Amino acid sequence: MDEERKPLPKAPGRTATGARKASAKSARTRAREFALQALYQHLVGRNDAQSIDHFTRDLSGFHKADSVHYDALLHGCIERGQELDALITPLLDRKLQEISPIEHAVMWIGVYEFQNAADVPWRVVINECVELAKEFGGTDGHKYVNAVLNGLAPKLRAAEVEADKASGKARP
Repeated sequence: MDEERKPLPKAPGRTATGARKASAKSARTRAREFALQALYQHLVGRNDAQSIDHFTRDLSGFHKADSVHYDALLHGCIERGQELDALITPLLDRKLQEISPIEHAVMWIGVYEFQNAADVPWRVVINECVELAKEFGGTDGHKYVNAVLNGLAPKLRAAEVEADKASGKARP
C-alpha cells in the first residue's frame, strides 16, 4: 500500500526549492545580487563600470535595492580587484582563472565587505555570500566561497572573529 507523501514544510521566507523569496530579501541583499550580476559582466565581458552601472539600474527590481551599498560594491570591487584577488589567491587550491566568475565575484563582494562594511558582522558577510553562491553559482560553489571567506575572516576581521570565538558564537 502506497503512503501518500506530504510535502516538506517550507521555511519562512523561502520557496519550495529553498531559495529566498523575493519579498523576504532586504535592500542590502538585493544590492549584493545586483552587484554580483554587474561584477559578473565586468569579469566575463570586461565591460567598464559606468556602462554596467547604467544597464543594471534599469533592471526590474533595482529600486528595491540599497543603491548606496550597490555603488560601493560595484565600484569598490572593480577599482580594487587586484588587491582583492591578492587576498583571495593564497586560499585557492587552483588558479584564479579556473574559478567560476560567479564565485570570483561573490568572493570579491565578501572581501570588500570585510574591509569596508564594518557595520555588517563577519558571519553575516559570509552567510550572505554563501547564499549568493547557492542562488547564482554552481552546485558546490557555495562551499568553496565559504571556505575562502572563513579563511580570510580571521585576517580581515581579527578582533571580531576572536570576540565571537571567545563568546562561543564562532568555532575556533
